[in-house]
This record gives sequence, structure tokens and C-alpha cells, in this order.
Amino acid sequence: MSKKRSSRAPVAAASTRRAFTDEFKREAVQMLLDGHTASSVASRLGLSGTNVLYRWKREQLERSGPVATSLEARVRELESELHRVERERDILKKALAIFGRHE
Repeated sequence: MSKKRSSRAPVAAASTRRAFTDEFKREAVQMLLDGHTASSVASRLGLSGTNVLYRWKREQLERSGPVATSLEARVRELESELHRVERERDILKKALAIFGRHE
């Protein structure tokens, strides 16, 4: 009985990881906080994915203390309120258009 050999080359045991400076991480997180999407920040900065951005953001908020965490919670709350108000506005616009036709 003969064994078949795999046609694949052996995978390197250790892959090289990129190292980022603290300043680079802070600037990337600041882009997120300024309203850019995580995917756009990742593509602009050449990152492999968005998970690393969210991890940097979480770490930065943990280092900043409870004030930054409460501000982040307040921002999420206000964004939620904004979306609710925008939905209400859109419904009212549609209603106005419907009732305006019958006059």
C-alpha cells in the first residue's frame, strides 16, 4: 500500500504580525469616533478587518476611565433617539403627501 502525498506546501508555523504604534491606534479610534464606519477606516488604513478597531476602541475607553465610557453610552443613546425621530419624520412626510392629495 502506498500513501498519497498532499500536493499542498506546508504552512509556516509562525506568521508575522504587524505592530502598530499607540499614536496610530489613537488616530484610528478617533476616526471611528468622528463618525467614519469601521470598514472604511480599516480599508483606508490597510487593516485586515474591523475587529481590531473595535478592540482598540474598547481598550482606549477602558484606559480613559468612567467618564469616557459614560460619554460613549450617551452617544449611543442619542444616536438611537435620532433614528427614532428620523423614522417619525419620514412617516409624517408620507402622511402629509397622502392627505395633501385629497384636498
